[in-house]
Amino acid sequence: MFGKASRALGWSLVNTAVGRLGTLAIGIALARLLGPSEFGVFAVAMVALLAVLSFHELGVSLAIVRWPGDPAEIAPTVATISVASSVLIYAGCFLGAPAFAASMGAPAAAGVIRLLALSVVVSGLVAVPAALLQRGFRQDRKMLADQVNNWGGALVSIALAATGMGAMSLAVGRLAGSAVSAVLLVWAAPGRLRFGFDPGRARALLRFGLPLAGSSVVVFAVATVDQVVVGHVLGATALGFYVLAFNLSNWPVTMFSQPVRSVAPAAFARLQHDPPALRGAFLSTAGLLAGLTLPVCLLLSGAAEPLIRLVYGGRWGPAADALLWLAILGGFRIMFELMYDYFVVLARSRVVFTVQLIWLVVLVPALIAGAEAKGIPGVGAAHVAVAALVVLPMYLWELHRAGVGARAVLARIAVPAIIAAVVGLAAVAAHAAIPRDLVALAVAGLVALTAIGLLLHRTRGALRGLRTLEGADA
Repeated sequence: MFGKASRALGWSLVNTAVGRLGTLAIGIALARLLGPSEFGVFAVAMVALLAVLSFHELGVSLAIVRWPGDPAEIAPTVATISVASSVLIYAGCFLGAPAFAASMGAPAAAGVIRLLALSVVVSGLVAVPAALLQRGFRQDRKMLADQVNNWGGALVSIALAATGMGAMSLAVGRLAGSAVSAVLLVWAAPGRLRFGFDPGRARALLRFGLPLAGSSVVVFAVATVDQVVVGHVLGATALGFYVLAFNLSNWPVTMFSQPVRSVAPAAFARLQHDPPALRGAFLSTAGLLAGLTLPVCLLLSGAAEPLIRLVYGGRWGPAADALLWLAILGGFRIMFELMYDYFVVLARSRVVFTVQLIWLVVLVPALIAGAEAKGIPGVGAAHVAVAALVVLPMYLWELHRAGVGARAVLARIAVPAIIAAVVGLAAVAAHAAIPRDLVALAVAGLVALTAIGLLLHRTRGALRGLRTLEGADA
């Protein structure tokens, strides 16, 4: 028996798999109903929402996950800070919506932004319950809320889109799903949601949370500045193509990385007083993630054109040019997110902030140059170049300073990366040799599954770190 951490990881994987597969199917339906233009308007609103979600609770909720004592000591203060800051941020979002929408080339998105941004207030309200479930490895309870959010909200969006509501249908569905999910999270979390304010604890929480919130803003900027560049330079319709490709490239990240990230911070925190075991758990998790995700990322890259054409239809063809690069970027992002969580547990938030800030400073001019030179494919290529040549070396250097050698990290991910490259080339060859898209995708998918099976057999001991965590918990 793997214990709490292993069970939590299992529930999180199931939760994400079911939710992601459902979201993928519903996303296909919505893309075909709305088309690139309306989809681009909603994408503008989502950029605004993700911006404020990146810092709306000032980073204090994560303190509950790694608090060494009873989290009930700080929960009321965390809840008060989260809700108050979320309400203030929504007010600013409401006032700034028209200017932001106009700068993105989609003035019609202002009303969508104002409605969709109400999700910020909902998220602030449930910050404490969600953190308590994460701390207690209760991903089974969180799964119920997440699935209601995904399916309920998406079905509402489809019904409204079919009546001709356009981009607003997506905003209404998203808000409805998050509201019902919030009720379930409050119900499922241990204890009841309470508000209070202890000035001393508030100062300590803000000292912990504000660097993380600042880092989260930069993380958000790194993750979405490409969409801002595409919208501002190329327009809302090009943004619709780009966001569709980005969402599809995000599938491996959501399917595999996010479940691990829902467990890893709490799991690593159990070993923060045992550095050798903590380093071993990090390396094991890195090897496991690389084996699971890199072949899938390169499969998406190599099979981008037939995949987009078969699944979304011919009018979405330009999205394939961006997907070729964004899928490769997804592999880098999965590794970077794990490193981010590791440094957070080590309480080295300044390291994370510095890496993200340098990433952003280098990325912005590269993206603008890529957009002006080659359109959305140029944006994707610029993203990959900066990740490989700037960000990866910085993270490896900081890991070295933290006691995790670069050679040890590369040894865990080198073989999965090489095999993933073979998968990508096989997907390109299948598309070139087989005229029928479905058959070409089936052949490429079979190669990818074989590769993943071989890599999982090679890293079959990677979950031993979770067994170690259970021992630490005991």
